[in-house]
Amino acid sequence: MRVKEHPILGEYEKGKKVKFLFDGTEMEGYEGEPIAAALLAAGVKVHRHTRKKALPRGIFCAIGRCTDCVMVVNGEINVRTCITPLEEGMTVQIQDGLQPKEV
Repeated sequence: MRVKEHPILGEYEKGKKVKFLFDGTEMEGYEGEPIAAALLAAGVKVHRHTRKKALPRGIFCAIGRCTDCVMVVNGEINVRTCITPLEEGMTVQIQDGLQPKEV
């Protein structure tokens, strides 16, 4: 299952196949596709857990407006994976709750 047309990002041509790490496991996706699309194609549906009840969250709006798909990407917290393009060598991790950004 792969997203072919994104409601905000529109259509995109498949980039070259790239490798990235998801919670320590090497995965493949297409360069430029949303990280969430690559994860969904690999069968990953959980992107974070809620802080209070540890409930799983994944793609909800897919246009970058909600926070259900946020993950830790290359050490940066609260990255909206539904609108962040995949790049070679990225490190993606499940996030626990929404984290406050340090000022």
